[in-house]
Amino acid sequence: MSRHLLEIKDLKKIYPLRNGKNGFFGPKKHMSAVDGVSLYINEGETYGLVGESGCGKSTTGRIIVGLTKADSGTVIYEGKDIGAMSEKEFRPLRNELQMVFQNSLSALNPRRRVGDILDEILAVHQMTDSAARRERVLDTLRKVGLSEEHYFRFPHELSGGQVQRLGIASALIIGPKLIVCDEPVSALDVSIQAQILNMLVELQRELDLSLLFISHDIGVIRFISDRIGVMYLGSLVEETDTETLFDKPLHPYTKTLFAAVPDPYIKGGGFRALEGEQPVRTEDFSGCAFRSRCPYATEKCEKEKPEFREVEPGHRVACHYIGK
Repeated sequence: MSRHLLEIKDLKKIYPLRNGKNGFFGPKKHMSAVDGVSLYINEGETYGLVGESGCGKSTTGRIIVGLTKADSGTVIYEGKDIGAMSEKEFRPLRNELQMVFQNSLSALNPRRRVGDILDEILAVHQMTDSAARRERVLDTLRKVGLSEEHYFRFPHELSGGQVQRLGIASALIIGPKLIVCDEPVSALDVSIQAQILNMLVELQRELDLSLLFISHDIGVIRFISDRIGVMYLGSLVEETDTETLFDKPLHPYTKTLFAAVPDPYIKGGGFRALEGEQPVRTEDFSGCAFRSRCPYATEKCEKEKPEFREVEPGHRVACHYIGK
């Protein structure tokens, strides 16, 4: 039985929000970017996190790898509460927790060649043998589908797909156990997306990696994930294994996500767009996160926050009226 490599419990992240009506110096409100998220990732598993832009997916990923500090909650990695660690205590774990960004080019030094960028990562992580570093760099480039020729190129001389491969190489080169992939294929052509996704699946099997794969694309999430968490307005609203979610979605938001995918067999597109936009979750927000856009919302939904509970084995949903 697989053990939990990572577990987050009741994670919360709040940002200050100015009230525009009272000007720049008016009273502050606060926005909950992440509001009580709890999930786990097993060894060798890909957990897909899906939802609209602005729902808190990326913030959750950044908290896990230590780029953002949570305001409350715990992040347990291999039995250790890494969320409570100081920067000095957390530093040795950075080679085990890595992140691939949506725009990898912005994370690369434009004045350094590809080989130098990867070599520097190894040097920072105390690999002192220059010959061994060069061999590790070339081996990693081959793993992500790049060649020795790319070793001497600058990032701006690479195509979009090659840049993303280099971003993945930057995360892989120090031998991580968990990689957070934040929309890694959303800016790529469909054919290149398929290449990158297939490569990630192969690398995961070869290197026994665990992945947190963040995307707004339900089709991409379906292809790569073992289990899926559906996120809305900072909270998880549904979670189960991939097959169950697509065979039997339960939450109204999940059903709306599926309905919004165009059907090529129906003339005119065959999809139904979700009306309205996500509200801002301030401190005076109450009730269900999805209530303002849910066709089944009642007075209870406006007043009480639904518990994120297991309604079937391995299937959790946050809704007052499902599973009762």
